[in-house]
Amino acid sequence: MSGDPWRIATRRSALAQVQAEGVGEALTRATGRPYELVPLATSGDDHPDRAIEAFDVKGMFVDGTRRAVLAGDCHMVVHSYKDLPTAGAPQLVIAAVPARVDPRDALVTRDGWSLAAIPRDRPVAIGTSSPRRASQLMRHRRDLLVQPLRGNITTRLRRVADGDLDGVVIALAGLLRLRPEVEGLTATPLEHGEVLHAPAQGALAVECRRDDAPTRKALAEVDDARTRTEVAAEREMLRQLQGGCTAPIGAHAEIRRAATGDDRLVLLGMLADPSGSRLYRASHEVAADESTMLGRAMAATLLESGGEQVLAAMRAAESEQRR
Repeated sequence: MSGDPWRIATRRSALAQVQAEGVGEALTRATGRPYELVPLATSGDDHPDRAIEAFDVKGMFVDGTRRAVLAGDCHMVVHSYKDLPTAGAPQLVIAAVPARVDPRDALVTRDGWSLAAIPRDRPVAIGTSSPRRASQLMRHRRDLLVQPLRGNITTRLRRVADGDLDGVVIALAGLLRLRPEVEGLTATPLEHGEVLHAPAQGALAVECRRDDAPTRKALAEVDDARTRTEVAAEREMLRQLQGGCTAPIGAHAEIRRAATGDDRLVLLGMLADPSGSRLYRASHEVAADESTMLGRAMAATLLESGGEQVLAAMRAAESEQRR
């Protein structure tokens, strides 16, 4: 190996560092250059998925990891793609989207229940901090006691192992990457027809400075074109809906080979109110190179179906809470 190491900014959470290590290892294999992680503290380190600390520089969302890249202290930063704001940072570019891990959510219980197999003869408490997950759970099973849930992955799983909750719903990708050591639990993937995952869930986004040509060239070696295309459709849908990463919005895009031999891009979309009483789903399909158009078409369909009224009501409620 030769050259100075790639300096990769990351949050200090265990999952964030595992994700960054995976990118670093792939980059080293591709370039022959070593890497080192630069863990940075942010006020979001007690949150399992995102760095919340941020300030605005000319309208740009910037957290501690992005600041390190902008200042030249690090070459790149690795994000969970689903947690990035849809508005990009002008001075940064997503130079790599590595191959995505299984994007589905998972139901984790002591008894290995599927969603349909959860007992109906007694109250069952399922934990999740996600309005998207909660709305879909309540849509399928009104009898469930959906409880708020905070903490990192291991903390959430221990709530089930210790008997505080009957189950939790979390991203399968986090379990696959982190492989937490909590015995006596079984994770059952939730299919897209049950609980549709968050846009870009399971994918990583690697940012570097837009003017850093050598780093951009190196990161192109670890970019996965299929994942980038699929995630682009999901993110464009989210951007058009302007719902943010915590709204009850789900999306799954997948490139499929048609009978004609052509690649087609299929997108499933979902928009719901927090209670799940109003939930809208749709499916669209286009040529594989039309991801932006597909995301926009899906957003328009969901809005026309009733989603516009749902989002307006949610924004009004949020405004009222801030008063």
